[in-house]
Amino acid sequence: MRKIIHIDMDAFFASVEQRDNPELQGKPLVVGGDPNGRGVVAAASYEIRKFGVHSAMSCYRARQLCPQAIFVKPRFEVYREVSEQIRTIMHQYTPLVEPLSLDEAYLDVTDSPYEKNSATLIANRIRQQILQQTQLTASAGVSYNKMLAKIASDLNKPNGIAVITPEQGLDFIANLPVKKFHGIGKATVKMLHDMGIITGLDLRNTPADVLKQRFGKRGDFFHQIAHGIDNREVKAERKHKSVGSETTFLQNTIDDKVIVAALYRENSQAFKDLQKKQRKARTITIKIKYSDFSVITRSHSISSHFEQESDAHYWIQWLYDHTPKLLPVRLVGVTYSNLLQAERGEVTKGSITFAGERVDQAGTP
Repeated sequence: MRKIIHIDMDAFFASVEQRDNPELQGKPLVVGGDPNGRGVVAAASYEIRKFGVHSAMSCYRARQLCPQAIFVKPRFEVYREVSEQIRTIMHQYTPLVEPLSLDEAYLDVTDSPYEKNSATLIANRIRQQILQQTQLTASAGVSYNKMLAKIASDLNKPNGIAVITPEQGLDFIANLPVKKFHGIGKATVKMLHDMGIITGLDLRNTPADVLKQRFGKRGDFFHQIAHGIDNREVKAERKHKSVGSETTFLQNTIDDKVIVAALYRENSQAFKDLQKKQRKARTITIKIKYSDFSVITRSHSISSHFEQESDAHYWIQWLYDHTPKLLPVRLVGVTYSNLLQAERGEVTKGSITFAGERVDQAGTP
């Protein structure tokens, strides 16, 4: 039986800002863009979440919900540095560390010699070291597969831990609303509800062929997770690589349709290159270079991978919608990163996580 840990930092970006600026502690904080423009919430402190503010919401809407909100711009280089600190701690206990984003990761400690090979003790020791070294809190989920470990990490947030043992697994799943299942989004939840499937037990009692007929490959995945089966391995972090494509317009343009169409074309080329290299990607980034040669990027990560070219279209449009439209555009590009070796048999689609943005200024072409 495997021993899997899911570590998830608590309101990571916001917590880093509150740590570095004590005046922000205890305040309703948004890390994101301009609330008067097209900014997006990258992270929300726990103080502001009670107003209904959450990641990926527009900053304008966040201010509507909480007029007293404090907005700060993201400092992604700082977040990356802290994330590296945290991963270094994780690697002290196992080489099998699979980051999902800057603030969360899976660990397989099945063969770890530390803490008498107790996954719970290892998880608590990691959380303790993270707190000591970064002054930030983390929550952990411990179970016998990735799905249950991830669900468990949300049960006692913030700064908590939850364990789901093999003996508890099936009963836990039976009582779990399907909307809480990792990998089942809002649209799918509605479809399941329309079928009378509300809980894990309902899902378990639905014949596999019915699920497969309704949801295709995902139906097999739903059938398996309803029975507590998730055989996905924790895949050790690989060296950072990316696959991308970009193009320069013959004339600078402000036409949104032209720009998005070009992004789709570059996405098509990038995805073909990804397939040629037999890689899967978890992160997509669009790049916009303006007429003054300034460059801005927008990224999104998913916890599984992009299965086909068209899977990225929604996020390309969404990311582009959240870029400034102040200057004509000179160049666009699409890059896939957070790559994994393509393997047969992996069918799951993960939930979406907001990855953030990076803004660079380029002096010359």
